[in-house]
Amino acid sequence: MMRIMIRSLTNPVATSRTEVHPNRTRLTPDILDLKHEKNVVLLAHYYQSPGIQELADHVGDSLALARAAERTDAPIILFCGVHFMAETAKILNPTRKVLVPDLHAGCSLAESAPVAKFRAFVDAHPHHVVVSYINCSAEVKAMSDIICTSSNAVRVVNSIPTQHEIIFAPDKHLGAYIQRITGRKMLLWDGVCEVHVEISADKLELLLEKYPEAKLIAHPECPEHLLTMADHVGSTSSLLDFVERDTGTTFIVATEAGILHKMRQAVPYKRLIAAPVHADNACACSECPYMKLNTLEKVHAALLNEEPEIVLNEDIRHRAYRALRNMLDLG
Repeated sequence: MMRIMIRSLTNPVATSRTEVHPNRTRLTPDILDLKHEKNVVLLAHYYQSPGIQELADHVGDSLALARAAERTDAPIILFCGVHFMAETAKILNPTRKVLVPDLHAGCSLAESAPVAKFRAFVDAHPHHVVVSYINCSAEVKAMSDIICTSSNAVRVVNSIPTQHEIIFAPDKHLGAYIQRITGRKMLLWDGVCEVHVEISADKLELLLEKYPEAKLIAHPECPEHLLTMADHVGSTSSLLDFVERDTGTTFIVATEAGILHKMRQAVPYKRLIAAPVHADNACACSECPYMKLNTLEKVHAALLNEEPEIVLNEDIRHRAYRALRNMLDLG
């Protein structure tokens, strides 16, 4: 059975983005009871809502959660993130049941690399090593030689002998950043993360004028003109580490605003400001609407009904596993 394709990425259901806070108190005991009763490990990305993060067994970025998924011996994994992350957990755990709160929690990056078009691109460059960012579908992973995350992309690219040409997909901004760091010229797939490209450089400049002491930290999925403004560029976990160890007291955070929850827990005495976006939304910050499709109500329903479940074609899973294994074996 092939994975369910995610549609209508430009118009997620708006009412699913905000949780009703009273339901945290009402649902939390039931969720904890169901987790215990069914021996479920709950994995949550940093971009999930605070209510979900607080219930998770592991909270982290894509690399940390892939490792947590590989280590677990729980019979059921409930992955609170987006679809490709749950697929990754299933690729690594074929005998375990992998659940998601909402099958429609997709990813603009993953959808930017349609399977048929990517296959044609790879076939047109047969002598290239294919490095795919983990933010891609299981089918694209299956066409890849090695996977990377923003945490280890430099290490992955540097592990490839210099005589080999490289395809990097699907994020062109992360790929361009890795090119600048490593000096390796790569063929870049033309994909972007809509959350990071919506961050406004003009509004950032105004914020930096307002808070001249602030340090700007940015995820490498941001366009280059934003990265050149930054005091630190790194993966989600790297940004978290930076605000913890740096002596600064004010930080503007150019990535999805969900990471601010963990940052505020780690450094409650520091000022943390979400980077502003071009459009005026409810919080004027960079939120991923697909991450926010997951709610406590849906977490509860997934635990109760043990669905929606991630099911993958075994041939695709096996080939994707090989690419993931190549990454994980780097350490």
